[in-house]
Amino acid sequence: MMDTPAALPSPPPPAPRGVPLSDRVQLVRNVLPPLIVLVVAVVEYTIARLPDPRAEVWAHLLFYGLVGPAVTFFSVEWIAEGTRARERAERELRETYAQLSASHERLRAVQELMRDLTDAPDMGAVVEVAARGAVRATGAAHATLTVPGGLSSSATGEPPAAATSELYPLRVGIPGGGALALHFPTPPTPETEALAQALAAEVVTGVEAARQRTLDLMTLYSVDQSIRAERNMRRLLARVTRNMAERVRAGARAAYLSDQDGVLRLEYAGQAGGESGSSGALAPPFVARVAQAGTPLVASAEEAAEVFPGAASAVGFPMRDEEGLVGVLVLGDARPGAFEEARLPLLALLASQAALGVRNARAYLYSEELAISDERARIAREIHDGVAQSLAFCALKLDVVARQLHTDPDRAEEEVRAATGLLREQIREVRRSIFALRPIDLERYGLLETVRRYVEDFGQQNGVRTVLNVSGDIHLAPGDEAVVFRILQESLNNVAKHARAREVTVTLHGGRNVTLRVQDDGAGFDPEQVSGRVSSAGGLGLMQMRERVESRGGSYRVLSSPGHGTVVEAEMPQA
Repeated sequence: MMDTPAALPSPPPPAPRGVPLSDRVQLVRNVLPPLIVLVVAVVEYTIARLPDPRAEVWAHLLFYGLVGPAVTFFSVEWIAEGTRARERAERELRETYAQLSASHERLRAVQELMRDLTDAPDMGAVVEVAARGAVRATGAAHATLTVPGGLSSSATGEPPAAATSELYPLRVGIPGGGALALHFPTPPTPETEALAQALAAEVVTGVEAARQRTLDLMTLYSVDQSIRAERNMRRLLARVTRNMAERVRAGARAAYLSDQDGVLRLEYAGQAGGESGSSGALAPPFVARVAQAGTPLVASAEEAAEVFPGAASAVGFPMRDEEGLVGVLVLGDARPGAFEEARLPLLALLASQAALGVRNARAYLYSEELAISDERARIAREIHDGVAQSLAFCALKLDVVARQLHTDPDRAEEEVRAATGLLREQIREVRRSIFALRPIDLERYGLLETVRRYVEDFGQQNGVRTVLNVSGDIHLAPGDEAVVFRILQESLNNVAKHARAREVTVTLHGGRNVTLRVQDDGAGFDPEQVSGRVSSAGGLGLMQMRERVESRGGSYRVLSSPGHGTVVEAEMPQA
């Protein structure tokens, strides 16, 4: 009797903590029913062997009254434990999902910030984008970003659900003197602080990239301005190669240009101490190799020493355009491997722009040679057709005077007066020609000072009262300044030759366009009859002046009629 309780079934031992709950349930479902049947059979067999019927009754009551409820209790408790474990797992899963969702949102915000920083066009946009991105990524109520140099921007996030006047600050330093200051409605967590540190690092990267893009654009703009404004070949090459050398801190630079025979010769060489090298020297083998490859090449130490004595590294860039090879630009330095990490695509682009500048400078030099040849022919023609013939005529008159001096003194005196008048007119003509041929240094004095000097000297040379009126802001490209001054020269030259004017008014006004107006009170003329002619001074005719102005995007017109003076007006767009 006393041994019976020891045979009562008990709940199965808990499975190891590493066993999944589903496996534990399946184990109990498979093992417990047979175990219960076995235990009941053993108990019934034992009770059946008891000699006393009363003992059998008490044994049944004891077994089914105590063991059954105990088994039920432990079974239900085991099921409850499994349920609680499942609830804990579900709660942990929801917390993990919430953390993963928050991390995903932050990662997405960081990715958007990186993309926006890459797309930002300038430094100001980078700072604004970074401040807004920091608010989105961290959930801060307010953010202020300051980058080295003093540029700053602020952004405000969603207002907190519960109104509170207390914000918790978090400040992350940026190398170079900047900082990212964040303010949160609740104390920031270590994860938030780590995220703020990562954002600050991305901001530094974005700011540096924007600064690099700005430097690249400034370099391209500087080179473009050099190409547009510079017509002197050596100064052009000096500016272009200096800009390239400054980008990579190169100590030496050189430019080899292809001559009319296709041979590369040294045109310019410079280093930190100034210009060096002799112009016209043949290109070394490395320069020829760059020209043949048509792409940027990095030289070996031996090749670098052949181009620049004492250099340990060099890099070459071909200058090509649609017509073929223009030349090769070479940078050198005493540091070994100085150009291994250089930004070759940008430098190659600068070399391509330099090719255009060289073509323009050569075309300008050729046009200058043609202009000098034409000017010499014009001067020879004027001397032959004007001064020479007038002097020959005066000589004939004086011969006549010599023969009439004793036979007809009155007639001789009249011829002397005529010859004297003709000589004085030719003296004035020679002075006008010398004045028109006098070189004017626009680059040295600037447009306004040059115009003032020229108008004042014109009045003194030609005995004409001149008035100059200048108003507004005047900003013209160097090429446009030359065109405006040339129009002024030709207009005043025509006044001196044809107008017989007493007064000339020159007006230069800067507004949306720059307007040059030359007005005289002379005899006037019919523009329709002379628009295609060349001026009597051999300079530009009205048609040529119109074409020159319109080719620069301006407009040109002449208002005149016989007896009512002349107005010449030219407009050029501001630079």
